Amino acid sequence: MTASLAAPRVALVHDYLNQYGGAERVLEELHALWPQAPIFTSIYDRERMPAAYRDWPIRTTFMRRLPGVLRHHQPYLPVYPLAFSRLDLRGYDLIVSSSSAFAKNVRPAPGALHVCYCHSPMRFAWNYDDYARRERLGAVAGAALRPILRAVRLWDTRGTGRVDHLVANSRVVAARIRRFYGREATVIHPPVRTDIAPAAGPPDDFYLILTRLVPYKRLDVVVEAFNRLGRPLRIAGTGRDRAALERLAGPNVTFLGAVSDAEKARLYARCRATIFPAEDDFGIAQVEAQAAGRPVLAYRAGGALETVVEGVTGLFFEEQTPAAVAAAVERLEAGYAAFDPATIVAHARSFDAAVFRRAFAGLVEERWRAWASRESGVGSREYDRATPDSRLPTPD
Repeated sequence: MTASLAAPRVALVHDYLNQYGGAERVLEELHALWPQAPIFTSIYDRERMPAAYRDWPIRTTFMRRLPGVLRHHQPYLPVYPLAFSRLDLRGYDLIVSSSSAFAKNVRPAPGALHVCYCHSPMRFAWNYDDYARRERLGAVAGAALRPILRAVRLWDTRGTGRVDHLVANSRVVAARIRRFYGREATVIHPPVRTDIAPAAGPPDDFYLILTRLVPYKRLDVVVEAFNRLGRPLRIAGTGRDRAALERLAGPNVTFLGAVSDAEKARLYARCRATIFPAEDDFGIAQVEAQAAGRPVLAYRAGGALETVVEGVTGLFFEEQTPAAVAAAVERLEAGYAAFDPATIVAHARSFDAAVFRRAFAGLVEERWRAWASRESGVGSREYDRATPDSRLPTPD
């Protein structure tokens, strides 16, 4: 298939649709930009995903028929390369993939342009030791997985080589792409819903953590710090580490479990500050907390370096230790009056979903024009926008 300067036929590709998180928020924005484009993915659990997805043109692979795959997809690791290599993308001349694992390794039709929004190179393949440590995988699992992971890394390197343009969700991920693939990536931060009602009046006397309760989030150091400080701490979220954290916590620490979006917004607006002790690639929750006008305390690493302005929207601590967290809380208390809610909100809105849509649509528009001109061997001219179901989005 030869590309032309007419509006392209677009296909979206996503790793899997059986859990909801930041990657799925990105997919929602891509779907908003190209609402008629089919969404190719390995598996889709309609009961666990938002109800709105049921109206989307979602197309799955043969993996949907594998026993237990919707609840336990990890054991099928060796099958994903085959599933994505078999996707039939003939007839589509622009592929937009959203991937932290397999989706970017599809095979577009000859002459098609492939732009990938990369949430990260697959952690389990390229950073296995760190992944195994944070997921508490044993030596037996490692011995069984390492030969498979060597093959996956080779497949991933070859597949990524077919991507025409890589977009990273943070500078951290762009550096990882450079290290593992030897490729440069454009950084476009992921979309954040910043329409949280900003704080009105003074905060209540509690600090907040809102995240998944899993070991690598290092909530243990915050709990220990607040045991020493004796200050109120509320922890919202679910996960396998909850029982261990409850055993560690003093009476000043309250576990809220899962909370609704409305309750989450209320907690952000009423807390004194939120605390983020993990090293995240970006950290959507860090921006959501700032959208409510409250300062954040964050470990000085990863995406927090791109989302938190020290002394303006929050403070950093240097180590994942109880002492470092406690010292950061005391510094925040000493200078709390200097944090201006309106300034914090304005900073958070620079990461809004509308900002993402403008940046990503503009990049794809630019890449498609250059690609189509080269493939067609003609000069620039206006797109044929007579077919709205396949046209490129116009940035807001």
